[in-house]
Amino acid sequence: MKRTLVGLLASTAISFAAVTAASAANWFPVPVQVWEPAFDMDSPRRDFTYVPLDKASKPWEVCVSFPHMKDAYWLGVDYGVTEEAKRLGVKMQVVEAGGYTELNKQISQIEDCVSAGADAVIIGAISADGLNNLIQEIRSKDIPVIDVINGISSKEITAKSLVSFGEMGAKTGEYLAKLHPAGSGKAKVAWFPGPSGAGWVEAGNAGFAKAVEGSDIELVETKYGDTGKEVQAKLVEDTLEAHPDLAYVVGTAVTAEVAVPILRSRGLTDQIKVASYYFTPGVAQGLKRGQILAAPTDSTVLQGRIAVDIAVRALEGEPYEKHVGPALYVVHQGNLGEFDASSTLAPDGFKPVFRVD
Repeated sequence: MKRTLVGLLASTAISFAAVTAASAANWFPVPVQVWEPAFDMDSPRRDFTYVPLDKASKPWEVCVSFPHMKDAYWLGVDYGVTEEAKRLGVKMQVVEAGGYTELNKQISQIEDCVSAGADAVIIGAISADGLNNLIQEIRSKDIPVIDVINGISSKEITAKSLVSFGEMGAKTGEYLAKLHPAGSGKAKVAWFPGPSGAGWVEAGNAGFAKAVEGSDIELVETKYGDTGKEVQAKLVEDTLEAHPDLAYVVGTAVTAEVAVPILRSRGLTDQIKVASYYFTPGVAQGLKRGQILAAPTDSTVLQGRIAVDIAVRALEGEPYEKHVGPALYVVHQGNLGEFDASSTLAPDGFKPVFRVD
């Protein structure tokens, strides 16, 4: 499956700065994986070719809730959901809570969306468990709820459009472990998985830690924090003070982005390398410039598009996959030219869209 996906993406080399309108419009068919039984990331997966509906039967009102819009990762998801809403011919309201500390605000925003008449709700959750009571209430009104990107523990959701962040973390860990197999000499790593308590962070942390077991990667520090640039920069700076003999800074895309100039300013670029466990334009630029080693892509834009299509399918009584996500692969300097950015990144210059009519 991995070879198939890489081959498909390799068919059209595309620059990071220019995601063309044509490639975005023709995003399907796309190879994905389906978890069965659904809602268990440990379930077996089968390969599936995803093709969305041509158009919705009516202009449904879809509410989309994000944790924040502070980095290009969620900008890519916003691009995916809003462009698919336009393509399908549905209305959409996008809200963002402002950060991973703002669970109550996310709950309030979703409640307001539902009160305003949302026919379906798509949630990028701040907390894996903290929205479960709200989801139960929404589902009692027969409103579909789609879990996108981050992961929600409720079994009452309608469907999931997401990948395994455990596997994302594992892929980055495996990449480093291959560079430093057992007996090759210890390489000290500081690891920044993201905000504590978020489902995707706990999964990513577990996947990374397991993947480096048995290698000469020495995990000397694990620091949690919001994915705002100021928070991550402070975590990196504090860690550099405590561990001057680091070999790697590894973590969120924001961590990788802020680490590059910090290391440069301290004259540590040659000593300390940088890797991420997901993909953003900043990571793409870092890869292009040789400043970041590698990052797996979870095809963020596609996850958003698929979530919207599933929501419309659920509303219209059409068949849908209950647990689906694009297959993962690692982007590095060796395969950079083959990477189709339209699967993952918003086009250059894209501004957040909060309303589609």
